[in-house]
Amino acid sequence: MQFKNVDEILNKYGKYVVQQSRSNLTKDKKGGGDLYNSVSYVIDKSQDDFLLEFLLEDYGPFVDKGVKGKTSTYPETSAALSKFQYGSGTGPKGGLTKGINAWLKKKRFQFRDKKGRFMSYESMTYLIARSIYNKGLKANLFFTKPFEAGLKRLPDDLSKAFVLDIEDGIILGTK
Repeated sequence: MQFKNVDEILNKYGKYVVQQSRSNLTKDKKGGGDLYNSVSYVIDKSQDDFLLEFLLEDYGPFVDKGVKGKTSTYPETSAALSKFQYGSGTGPKGGLTKGINAWLKKKRFQFRDKKGRFMSYESMTYLIARSIYNKGLKANLFFTKPFEAGLKRLPDDLSKAFVLDIEDGIILGTK
């Protein structure tokens, strides 16, 4: 049986979540980067079910839910019920510093010291990583908010679409 209406509703929901997530990243001045470009969805249809899967960079959940710091954390991160925390010993060793160092080099961004000299990328990486490690990352819920907003309407829309597809299947006699 063809489920054209269900497929249409799932595509509409997927496009909404992707568009709103990207819009939220743009508002937070995080748009246009790898995370922005990676937000997408895929619908996997098999004989008996539909699977709607959202895709984004590996670090997307950390940006969305935030990460608790070792010594303090942002209230937004606590409110987001983030399960991520620096200093837990479960993450990859050096992952934070490698990412920051690569970002600094890509952006060609450098601090100056008190004498006006440019600091090395390694020194800047250490300072930024230490600050993030202690304070954490603030949750911005760029993905969670549109996902939950769209999810509120999805069950009603999906049930109506399913009924229409069943009626079309009965009327047209398709299998």
